[in-house]
This record gives sequence, structure tokens and C-alpha cells, in this order.
Amino acid sequence: MALIDVIVSDITQETPTIKSIRLEKPDGSPLGTYLPGAHIDVEGPTAITRQYSLCSTPDSADSFAFAVKREANSRGGSAALHELAVGDRLRISEPRNLLGIATDARHHVLVAAGIGITPMLSMARYMDVHDLSFELHYFARTEAEAAFLPLLNDRCPEKLHAHIGVSRDSQEQVLDAAFTTLPAGTHVYTCGPDGFMDKVVAVAGRHVPPDAVHLENFHAAEQPDASENAAFEVELEGETYEIPADKSIVEVLQENGCDVDTSCQEGICGTCIMQVLEGSPEHRDNVLTKAEKESGEVMAVCVSRTKSPRLVLDYY
Repeated sequence: MALIDVIVSDITQETPTIKSIRLEKPDGSPLGTYLPGAHIDVEGPTAITRQYSLCSTPDSADSFAFAVKREANSRGGSAALHELAVGDRLRISEPRNLLGIATDARHHVLVAAGIGITPMLSMARYMDVHDLSFELHYFARTEAEAAFLPLLNDRCPEKLHAHIGVSRDSQEQVLDAAFTTLPAGTHVYTCGPDGFMDKVVAVAGRHVPPDAVHLENFHAAEQPDASENAAFEVELEGETYEIPADKSIVEVLQENGCDVDTSCQEGICGTCIMQVLEGSPEHRDNVLTKAEKESGEVMAVCVSRTKSPRLVLDYY
């Protein structure tokens, strides 16, 4: 996927561990608008590429902003981004959406924990400006650790429900109470730590249909050892390729000159999704929804494999 050059125009220390970084084009031309809930690939100073949700105003074309939490066990990505200064240059992808606003929803419930507030912030900003019915539930351990809380209190205080200091054991009770009186046609969106999102999905499932629950997950699923894999065939545009146990579909296709875009190589960004025309995918990604996986019509070819001896694929 082609990356574009940008310059860091502003940096804000949102919490002791979270910084928001504003980006502009070096020539001052507009970066463009994006759909709320979108994310970008960011190639940092150490050439490590990671995915970050945009948290700026989607309708504002001048700049993009994303927030990054410095992780204690960072492999270099978040630590390097926290060392950026205004004027530094980065490369980013065009925005793309794995999480988006359901157009048929009558009401929207946004649920965030920790750094998971970033995609919810762009969605809340859009919904507020466009007069969509929504509420935002924000869980954080302390006010000091709740990024963008002052902004939310200022812009949409009547839509904000800040759950500060709620213990993990009490989260389910709080969520259940919040979901009990939801109107028909409500959709739920969530982002945060894996365990938290699992809890939101489980509780929301008691109150809304499964296809009305949406989440964003940038954590890679643990992959089996290659010794547990079997070889199989993939057909693309009339050509057949052997996929050995120790290589992914996308590796083999790219080695043979096929034009398949990739980014994360971990099944979390959605760049490499392809159509499945024949065969039964074995999904190992954290990007497709449950409904998409059950349909068997698409797959993330950077990590997923097959339950059948052969797959017939096409570009998405």
C-alpha cells in the first residue's frame, strides 16, 4: 500500500502515557476528510509500521490526528512515536475503515476503555455535528488517565457517561444497566483492551442482535506453530499456487508477482482481505466480523489458511 509523506504539526500530552499527534502535508495542502472510525498505518522513525485510529474531526480536511499510548513492553513503535518533535516527518497510509457507523441504526452506543477512546472520539465528533442519536460510555481508572475527557465534557456532556474507577468486576453490571433500556434499532461500538471488548460484546449480545455489535481490534491473534499447518493450493486468476506449511498465502502470491497489498502481516489491519470464490477458509485474523467469517466469502490472506485442500480467490 502506497504511503504518503506528512509532517508533525502539533503534539499534545493528553495523559502521562498518551500523546496525540497532529499531521499535515508538508506543502500545506489538505489531507482530506475521512469516514468516522477510520484508522491509518503509521511508519514511525524506526521503520516499524503500526495501525492507529484517527481521533480528529472527520469532516476537517486540513489535518489528521491520532493518539498513541507508550507501552511498557514496546518493541520500538510507541516509544519512538513518543520521542517525535514538531517538524518531524512520517509516512502514513490513506485512511480506511474496519469500524464504521451503521447507516440503518436509530441510536448508537459507543463504549471505550483506555486508549480505545480514539476511534470513539472521531465517531462521537461526527455524530454530534450531524445530529445523530448517540451516547458514549468511557471507562478509565482515573480522570488523569482518561485521554480527551475535558474535550468530551466540553463538547457533548449530555451524551457522555464517564465511568471512572469502576473495577473490572463491576464493569459487567454497569454495562448491563446501560444496555437495558436501549431503543430498538440500536447499534453498539467498542474499542479497548481485549478482555474489556469481550465483556462488552457478551453483555451487548443480551440486548441487541449480534450484527449490531461492532468492534475494532489492533491486537494480533496468537498463531499456531507452522508444524500444525498443512500445505494446500490457491487459485488466483486462473493460476494455481502451492502454499507450503511454513508460508502464508500472501507470501506465496507476492513471491509470484501477484499484486496483493499488505501492511500489518498479523491479521489486524484488513489490507490483505481477498474474496473467496471456492473453498472453506480457516480464519485466524482479528479483523473480520463474525458474520464475515461465517459467510466464508472473504479472508485475510496474511494469516488465515484453509479447511479444504484448495481455495479459489479473487481480489476484493
